[in-house]
Amino acid sequence: MDTISYRSYVIDSDPDTIERIVRSSGFFYEDEIPIARELAEETLIFGEKSGYRFVFADLGNTTIGYAAYGFIDGTDGSYDLYWIAVDESARGKKIGKGILREVASELTKVKARQLIAETSSLPKYEPTRAFYLNNGFVQQAVLPDFFRMGDDKVFFVLRVDQTI
Repeated sequence: MDTISYRSYVIDSDPDTIERIVRSSGFFYEDEIPIARELAEETLIFGEKSGYRFVFADLGNTTIGYAAYGFIDGTDGSYDLYWIAVDESARGKKIGKGILREVASELTKVKARQLIAETSSLPKYEPTRAFYLNNGFVQQAVLPDFFRMGDDKVFFVLRVDQTI
């Protein structure tokens, strides 16, 4: 059986892989999918200057999950978690937890203080909210009707300077 390996660099096939993973998850709107691809495409073009950082989880030759994150300008150690997704076929196997652990490890190397994640309040996203809470995040704020009427934005914070 293959073991999971992690990488923090983007390869040419990653935009397509990201699209496959995001589509399979069933958690993202159609208009969000090009944005997920775009972060990897910009990183392929501009490298570190893009401002985007990644962790990919590979099982053998197949990428089964990833996270994209980046520094929040104007702060002294805050980062946004833009995306974290695991292919539907690999969900429930602690892949997301491993990816998040790798992100936190990378962030401690750059002396980050916190990682901020945001998601929807809709019932469909209860597993996402539970994932954050079960992995050391604390819910910090809710912006009512942010995405659409009745669809609030929920903010979670992980203090990476206190978790590893």
